[in-house]
Amino acid sequence: MKNWMDDYKRKLCTAEEAVRHIKSGDRVGVTHATGEPVLLTDAMVANADAYRDVEIVHMVAMGKAGYCRPELAKNFRHNSLFLGGSTRKAIEEGRGDFTPVYFHKIPDLFRTTLHPNVALLHLSPPDDHGYCSFGVSVDYTKPMAEVADIRIAHINGNMPRTLGDSFIHVSRLDYIVEGDVPLIELAPPKISDVEQAIGKNCASLIEDGDTLQLGIGAIPDAVLLFLKEKKALGIHSEMFSDGVVELVEAGVIDNSRKNVHRGKSVAAFLMGTRRLYDYVHNNPEVQMMPVDYVNDPVVIARNDNLVSINSCVQVDLFGQVVSTSVGLRQISGVGGQVDFVRGANMGRNGRTIMAMPATSKGTISKIVPFIDEGAAVTTSRYDVNYVVTEYGVAQLQRKTLRQRARDLIAIAHPDFRDELAVEFEKRFHEAF
Repeated sequence: MKNWMDDYKRKLCTAEEAVRHIKSGDRVGVTHATGEPVLLTDAMVANADAYRDVEIVHMVAMGKAGYCRPELAKNFRHNSLFLGGSTRKAIEEGRGDFTPVYFHKIPDLFRTTLHPNVALLHLSPPDDHGYCSFGVSVDYTKPMAEVADIRIAHINGNMPRTLGDSFIHVSRLDYIVEGDVPLIELAPPKISDVEQAIGKNCASLIEDGDTLQLGIGAIPDAVLLFLKEKKALGIHSEMFSDGVVELVEAGVIDNSRKNVHRGKSVAAFLMGTRRLYDYVHNNPEVQMMPVDYVNDPVVIARNDNLVSINSCVQVDLFGQVVSTSVGLRQISGVGGQVDFVRGANMGRNGRTIMAMPATSKGTISKIVPFIDEGAAVTTSRYDVNYVVTEYGVAQLQRKTLRQRARDLIAIAHPDFRDELAVEFEKRFHEAF
């Protein structure tokens, strides 16, 4: 477009000036996870006295989430699509809300019932044609930006220019704030012996040529440790982190056998360190796409041999999986777990894995006769395939309830198998 540079200069302002365009009663959508525009959210919180009843909507917050502070309850109310450490307490104490929604449906939520008056964005500098990249957070952020009434963008020279369906033109922005500040980084987790054992068991289900969906945390990273002898693996995942970079550099991941986007690692967002961000910058082997494409179960199912690996909190003897709550206490959100479970199950030779330590802190079994009162089932017993702990693998699909219970007890912590066996005998009227 002509004269985009002049347009860019006209829109420049400070963060303090930009957030004055937020009005009381507005709904403000915020870029996701490590893409959070901290310059803008901090400026918004500093301007709190100017607002009443501003609704803040996003998934995981990686910044301070100052708008969740108790003393700002009249100024802001957080509507969480996925709780994190900085937002959980506000929801528990009634100063915020949680909206259950599948990840791939969030763009549609912003297009309809949660229309954003203001979108706070975090973008790369514009290229020669005036296009900025959404960088590490395309997911719901790009669709949200497309429908927002006002778009306030933090342009950061440290935001990688990721490729794919990941761009917005300067002409679509309303206010621009410049500032080269470090991106939020997520350090690789420490992997315990238990998590290593889980990772090894998960890796035993992965074959050469498979396409992987990986979550975040110690267990997915532990799985990657045991894939170094595999060949021609691919990535189609809502997100990935530093561990994938290591396997790309080792030649393990090359995406050469994928059905969809062959030769490309496909993701909706990224969480990791500067090593990851440098790897994806201007890298044509990485395609960043909105989440209503990446996580659409129909798109996922087009990938043959897709292995979905997710973690969970609790599994009962029927195979019902709880991943987002502990009793009535909401701790996270569904994310892409069900999107990928259903997509993998629909595809040819797809496999889904629910991975967890057998106990919580060695004292509470995660394989239980009954899920906790008030807990919400995340993945139903009709969808679950493999459940993995440090003690082995239980394959549940096409099994009777009796067979499922036997297999799950076999991978429970030994200290809890006897009491689980007693419940088995009461329920199925036979000796374990």
